[in-house]
Amino acid sequence: MNLKIHQDHARFRQIVKGRIRKELRRFISSGELIGKEGDKLVSIPLPQIDIPRFRFGDRSKGGVGQGEGEPGDPLSQGEQDGSSEGEAGDQEGQHILEVDVSIEELAEILGEELELPNLEDKGKDRLVSTRDRYVGIRRVGPESLRHFKRTFREALKRQIAAGIYDPKRPMIIPIRDDKRYRSWKTESVFEANALIIYMMDVSGSMGEEQKQMVRIESFWIDAWLSTQYQGLEKRYIIHDATAREVDRDTFFHTRESGGTMISSAYKLCAEIIDREYPEQDWNVYPFHFSDGDNWSTDDTRLSLDILENRLVPVSNMFCYGQVHSPYGSGQFIKDLVAHFPDEEKIVTSEIPDREGIADSIKTFLGKGR
Repeated sequence: MNLKIHQDHARFRQIVKGRIRKELRRFISSGELIGKEGDKLVSIPLPQIDIPRFRFGDRSKGGVGQGEGEPGDPLSQGEQDGSSEGEAGDQEGQHILEVDVSIEELAEILGEELELPNLEDKGKDRLVSTRDRYVGIRRVGPESLRHFKRTFREALKRQIAAGIYDPKRPMIIPIRDDKRYRSWKTESVFEANALIIYMMDVSGSMGEEQKQMVRIESFWIDAWLSTQYQGLEKRYIIHDATAREVDRDTFFHTRESGGTMISSAYKLCAEIIDREYPEQDWNVYPFHFSDGDNWSTDDTRLSLDILENRLVPVSNMFCYGQVHSPYGSGQFIKDLVAHFPDEEKIVTSEIPDREGIADSIKTFLGKGR
C-alpha cells in the first residue's frame, strides 16, 4: 500500500513539473519569488489539474444509458455545478490547486527546460562538511553497527573448531567473543568553491522596471548556480558614479540614482577578488547589468582595460547583461563586443523586457563554463 502511495505521489509530482514547464517563462519573469532562499517552499497555483469525479444527472431526463443515443451525446443533462452568474448558489465552486515547490526544484526545472549543462570547476580546497566512512571490522562497538555476516562466520568457525557443529541440525548461536562490529573513520569533505559577484547599475537612466528585471534574472542565476556548487559565496555591488558593496537585501531593494561610471564597479569587483578569492581555488562568475549608458568614452576605455587585465583572466566567464531603457544610450555593449571580438570568456546578452530573461539566462549559463 505504501509503495502504491509513493508511486502515485511521484506520478503527481511529474505532472506538477510538466505544468510548471508550460508556465516556466511566466514564473521566471515574476518578481514575487525574490528574497526567497533555496530551502523555502513556493506555492504554485495550478488550476489546470482537475481531480476526476463522477457527476450524476436527473434520471427523468434523457441521455446515453436511458434509451438510444448517438455519438457525441452528453452523458448527463443534469444541473450544472454552482449557480448562474451574479446569483447566490449552494454548489461548490472551482478551486485552484496550490502545490508547494522548493526554489531548488524550480531551479532544476529551469536547468532542464533551458538545457543548461553542468558547470566547470577548478578549486576544491574549501572544507564544507565531514562524513563518516566505514573502513573495517573490530571486536567492540554499538549493537547498531554489528556486522551480521562476520559475526555469524566467527560463531560458525568457533563451533566447527570445538566439534559441536552438527550439519544435520545447523544451529549457530553467537556468543560475545564472536561479535564483530563495523569501524568507521571521519573524513573531511571538500567541495568546489564558486564566487558570484553581481553588479547592478542604479543610475538615473535605470528605471524601476529595469532594476526589477536585473533582480529577477540575478535571483534565477543565483538559484541555478546554488544547485551546481556546495561552497557558494555571493557578493553584491551597486554603482552609479561610484560603486559600493552592499548586502543581498539592499541589492534587491535599493532605489538609488545618479550618474554612471562603470569603471567604479569593475575596480571594486577586481579588488574583492584579488583580496579574498585566489584564482587557483575559486570559480569566479562576475555578472554586470546596466542599460549601457556610461559617463564618458574615457571611463569606457578604463572599464575595458580593467576587464582585459584584471577581471577576465581570473574569471570562469564574465557576463554582461544590458536591459533596454528609454533613457540609456545602450552604447556599452557595442564597445564591449568591438573590444573583445574573440574572447570566449566574455558573454553578452540584451534583455529587452521580462520575456527576454529566460533567453538571457540560457545565453549566460548555456555554455557550462
